[in-house]
Order: sequence, then structure tokens, then C-alpha cells
Amino acid sequence: MKKIRSMFVRRDDEGQGLVEYGLILGLIAVVAIAALNATGGSVNTLIQAVASSLTTVS
Repeated sequence: MKKIRSMFVRRDDEGQGLVEYGLILGLIAVVAIAALNATGGSVNTLIQAVASSLTTVS
């Protein structure tokens, strides 16, 4: 009976790990994009301040 059951019921767990890694990678990408959007304005302001101070010095 076990032999017949093993012929028809196969457990394929190989793709499960790949899906989990894909979900983790997607979550990291979403967090990175959100962090860049949140800090983008302040970084832009800082770079503009440095650039304007450099042009006034020269």
C-alpha cells in the first residue's frame, strides 16, 4: 500500500524555499524604496546646500 501511495503522492518541497527567498527579497526591496523616498528630500536639500556653499567660495 505504501508503495502505491508513494507512486501517486509526491512531495515536492524544492520550490518552497525559492518562494520564501523571493518573498524576503521583495520585502527588502519595498523597505529600501520606502527608506529612500522618506530620506530623499533631506538628502537633496543637503547636497544643494553643499553645492551652493562651494560655488560661493570659488
